[in-house]
Amino acid sequence: MGLSIISGMGVFMDDEFFGMIWGKSAEKAGGSMHLLLGHLLDTAAVGELVWDRFLASTIRDRLDDCSDGRGRSLFALLCGLHDVGKATPAFQMKDEGLAQRVRAAGLGWRGVTPQQGRQWHHARAGAVIVRKYLPQVGWSRPGCDWVWPLVAGHHGLIPDRGRLVHKPAVHGAGPWLDVQRAFVDRVAGDLNVDLASFSELRTPSRGGQLALSGMIIMADWVASDKEHFGGLSDLAEISMKGSRERAQRAWAQLGLRGGWRSDRPAPGNQSDLVHHRFGKPARPAQRAAVQAVREMPGPGLLILEAPMGEGKTEAALAAAEVLAGKVGADGVFVGMPTQATSDPMFSRVRGWLTAVDPEVPIGLLHGRARFNKEWAALRSQVRFVDVHDDLDEYGMADDFGTGTSGPGRRDAPLAGAAAAAEWFFGSKRGLLAAVTVGTVDHLLQAATRTKHVMLRHAGLAGRVVILDEVHAYDVYMAQFLFEALRWLADTGVPVIVLSATLPPVLRAQLAGAYLQGALQRPDVDLADLPRPTGYPSTTAVYMADGKPRFSVTSQSPWRESVPVAVEILAEPTDFAPVSIAAAVSAEVSEGGCALVVCNTVQRAQVVYAELRTTFGDDVVLLHSRFTAAERASRTEDVVDKLGPPGRENAQDRPARLVVVATQVAEQSFDVDVDILVTDLAPIDLLLQRVGRLHRHDRPTGQRPARLRDPKVIASGLRLPDGAVPLWPAGSRAVYGDHLLLRSAALVAEAATGGGWSIPADVPGLVALGYGDEPLGPARWADAAAEARQEWEAKERRRRVNATGFLLSGEDGLGLTTLEGLHDKATAPLETEERLTAVVRDSDESVEVVLVRRGPAGYLTLAGRSLGHIGEVAVSDDAVLEEVVGATIRLPANKEITAAAHAELTPLAGWDGDSWLRRTRALILDDRMSAILGGRHLTYDNKLGLSLAPRPAADTRPAAGKG
Repeated sequence: MGLSIISGMGVFMDDEFFGMIWGKSAEKAGGSMHLLLGHLLDTAAVGELVWDRFLASTIRDRLDDCSDGRGRSLFALLCGLHDVGKATPAFQMKDEGLAQRVRAAGLGWRGVTPQQGRQWHHARAGAVIVRKYLPQVGWSRPGCDWVWPLVAGHHGLIPDRGRLVHKPAVHGAGPWLDVQRAFVDRVAGDLNVDLASFSELRTPSRGGQLALSGMIIMADWVASDKEHFGGLSDLAEISMKGSRERAQRAWAQLGLRGGWRSDRPAPGNQSDLVHHRFGKPARPAQRAAVQAVREMPGPGLLILEAPMGEGKTEAALAAAEVLAGKVGADGVFVGMPTQATSDPMFSRVRGWLTAVDPEVPIGLLHGRARFNKEWAALRSQVRFVDVHDDLDEYGMADDFGTGTSGPGRRDAPLAGAAAAAEWFFGSKRGLLAAVTVGTVDHLLQAATRTKHVMLRHAGLAGRVVILDEVHAYDVYMAQFLFEALRWLADTGVPVIVLSATLPPVLRAQLAGAYLQGALQRPDVDLADLPRPTGYPSTTAVYMADGKPRFSVTSQSPWRESVPVAVEILAEPTDFAPVSIAAAVSAEVSEGGCALVVCNTVQRAQVVYAELRTTFGDDVVLLHSRFTAAERASRTEDVVDKLGPPGRENAQDRPARLVVVATQVAEQSFDVDVDILVTDLAPIDLLLQRVGRLHRHDRPTGQRPARLRDPKVIASGLRLPDGAVPLWPAGSRAVYGDHLLLRSAALVAEAATGGGWSIPADVPGLVALGYGDEPLGPARWADAAAEARQEWEAKERRRRVNATGFLLSGEDGLGLTTLEGLHDKATAPLETEERLTAVVRDSDESVEVVLVRRGPAGYLTLAGRSLGHIGEVAVSDDAVLEEVVGATIRLPANKEITAAAHAELTPLAGWDGDSWLRRTRALILDDRMSAILGGRHLTYDNKLGLSLAPRPAADTRPAAGKG
């Protein structure tokens, strides 16, 4: 027994010690304890496969650049060293039975209490080991400085060096130090890596380090899958060869792979890539976008501004191919503003991907992806195994090893194997898929200082990022977007931004943020950034010879501009729906298709009810408070009726149809209406709604004679003589007075003049709507000045509020390592719902499933029996589909959200379904209503969910009380 110290810095130990130091308990390793050496070699072997079969060439190239072409060996070594901190008393004492073996072998920890052990986490211990030992074998201090945070952060939080201070007894002294060094030497030796050969290791970009950190975590999680990496307690069974065989089998069975083959994107023999991929000759704006990226020497930012229906998506996908081939990316992330806009984009991207490389996996990333039939069919074909990613081997929350225990995140997956979609496209991990479409929240969350944020960056690092509808981001969300752009530029990720109505100041801010990341300094000179002179336009921003470069071009629109008449509806003082109903009745009395857009769900519901008395079933209501299945069905039906001619599943255009909707009609809603009635909104959003008006080319006879010239009627606006404009309180709550006042001035001018020319007037209108130039008559001046002052103060507050959650912010520019990335405290963001609320600066909302209380248990909304405790949903697939289709997001109300968290739980019979057992049930009575958070909630199949204050005499139990 004992250590054998050979000579110099070469420290070795008898096999007996390698055979005693454990890495995973029997419970966590599939029934048998797993030796630490086995787990380290398993993870190194998985790391080799991650390098060979998963990483894009751009990532490999950057790691090769800093290691003289030995990036693969370096990455495998770092994966293998991630858990070396378990070779310490603090960890080895966690399991009393296993601890006795270690002590019997001559390694003890006299005087160390369990509490002290819990406070010294093995991730930080590993950082101490590599930080002290690697310089002893020749590594430079700068090389060690960027490597140790990767080891320290493999549980998702990266500390500063001040948190590496420890008591010698808990970390290990004397022979423990020799043991720790021996583990480092053994892993390097089994990988055939000469540690001293990395003495001149150079420092990669900070963004590259963060992505690398996430890839190490990925390798660790795969190697921690006890189904494929069962515990090995006999040292004779452990070898690098054996770990590689285990890793190969696991990789094949899990179905993991990277992105497209390098020869697939942007084939060089295609002069018109848009035509090659989509079957139609490129339009001028599309040609310009592709040409702009072809002229970029490397990664950069492309901003494409074009009218609705111009083909921005096709241009972006073609440009992404060119950029991917140029920089070595192997996939894309397409970020959309909402779940509703993500679904149709998913279908479009999937069709394009089939042409590029049909073998590449694709993911749909948003909270209701399960309800997308196309995605659900794909998801069933893949498999991945679940991991408790927020807990250590003993279920302890890993917050810098503070020793506090708890159950982890409320949305943490339960134990056991899960389908690929549930792991690979679940919390924090979805971006690891090569091609993904989802809400922009996934990108914005990559800009937050949250646990495991590096996994998001690992997914983004080898991709091209496409962001659609960027004009939809307010000043708060924009701060996270700017932070994401800084990190993406530092990592060398190309970004394509699309918008139909981009304010000039936002264009400059986007360019500035990307260049801040590329230059790693906060002060960026944009004096040479030209403004587009026409519309559509492309703006390219990139680095060449160490300096910022800009290229701005303007093109002719695909369709000629058309005059759009603008009228202002005469609204009653209380903005009752009668005026809208009368206007719509007059416009479609002889037929036609109308779209009515309201700024709040409640207003849309009352307008719909009023119109229904006249038009009956010719009126359709669309908003976010329908169940998932009902909303999807309604949207699909409307698009089939009013969508592009010749569309698959297209129905005959109805003689008359009135669609009443909320903001769901602003974005990626490809319908064509004859007349638009819309509440006043900020001018860019108003123009988005106008984009649904006469959207498609149709034969003249398909539109009623009175509606053959496009017209928009502005509702939700009153212009009293001699006074400032008025609008409903709901509009003020959503948008504020400042932007509404400027929009009102532009609408009033158009109504008394010649209307608008669309799309030619769009850039100018947006610039005025967000500019400083006074708008409206002089009598509005005082109100306008007050509204601007309030708006600017609120914008400053929101900007500051966002800064507190940013991953690093402008203050982090120029730093060379990740040290201390997570040291600045923020409020804990335990759930996806809470994190989404943070990046959108909104109150948290909760998703629930609606069920009814029945005479003998529970019923679905449609009245089918769920059994006494809801158990039928688990045993009957048809009933399960009906139940999950009844998912709905509750209003973002603090009282409702708090009550939902406190009172709502899954039904007792749902434990057998992996999704239902984590889903809260809102139980409705026989009147389809419930009390929650002091509110009376009612679901109606025609109106959706409505809420009102709880009547004083109502004594019914809370909604979650079964």
